[in-house]
Amino acid sequence: MSKPVIATIIGDPAGIGPEVVVKALATGKPYEISRPVLIGCTEAVEQALEITGASFKVNKVTEIDGVGENPGEIDVYDTGRLDPNAYELGVESAACGKATADWLKEGEELALAGKVDAVIMAPINTGSMKMANVLDQIIPPEPGSTYLTLLNGPLRVVHLTDHMPLKDVSGLITKELVHGAIKLIHDSFTAWGTANPKIGVSGFNCHAMGEEDATEIVPAVEQAKAEGINVEGPVAPDTVFRRCVDEQYDVVLCMYHDQGHIALKTWKFSGNCAMTLGLPYLSLSVAHGTAFDIVGKNIADPDMILNSMLQAASFSAGTGFIKQAA
Repeated sequence: MSKPVIATIIGDPAGIGPEVVVKALATGKPYEISRPVLIGCTEAVEQALEITGASFKVNKVTEIDGVGENPGEIDVYDTGRLDPNAYELGVESAACGKATADWLKEGEELALAGKVDAVIMAPINTGSMKMANVLDQIIPPEPGSTYLTLLNGPLRVVHLTDHMPLKDVSGLITKELVHGAIKLIHDSFTAWGTANPKIGVSGFNCHAMGEEDATEIVPAVEQAKAEGINVEGPVAPDTVFRRCVDEQYDVVLCMYHDQGHIALKTWKFSGNCAMTLGLPYLSLSVAHGTAFDIVGKNIADPDMILNSMLQAASFSAGTGFIKQAA
């Protein structure tokens, strides 16, 4: 069986993205279970190698065939989207913002064409993207179409809603939205190699004893159970994540941003990786920013991007989640 091709976009080249990407590749782990290829600027990758001291031969490629075969080499899919003299480390620029958006588009096109099995995004800089007038290309879709999912250690957490005021969340907790999320989780996790995934659905209110829990979440869970989905809920929010840690659940569906993020970052901040459930291709990213204040110092932690690379490879191969990938 051939290894999956995992494409990693280097992120904003003025930030720590290229550094953490080459550090992750330098562990050798991504090459063991995948064929890695980077999307971005060849010169930015070479600069990251100088900063980190990692030793690789860098190949500039414009075709995906045959990439990622050699552990001592980094293949960079580089179509000339960025002038390497148009930016400097640690500084926002329209050039970097435009290139980042172009690379995102290229990654999506390669995935939809079936040329890569997954796309991973290293950190972007919204300031640079605003300067290039391309930030609207990554505006999150409306709730119900895709779902933010975070992975760290034994925790897999899908968020019903994401970046919005807490006062607005209640109105979005509907039977239809909750049921749709449960069904998508079941189908996705099954495809990725988790047989009959056990889903824990968090309540919205304390002790899962509020109006939304009774009138919206309970009927959604009961409908999913009737369809043969292995799901429980609503479970009190202060215990549902513990049950996932104890492997009573394979994944938790939480109701809002901080409900899930607090649990994950309490477990371990480093190592978090994010994925978007509901896209027509496998898409992962990291849960940190470009860190302009430390770029070039070779102190950036690569665990999040490494975790993303390894999880993406495992999902693509249908072998399930790696409990502690990085």
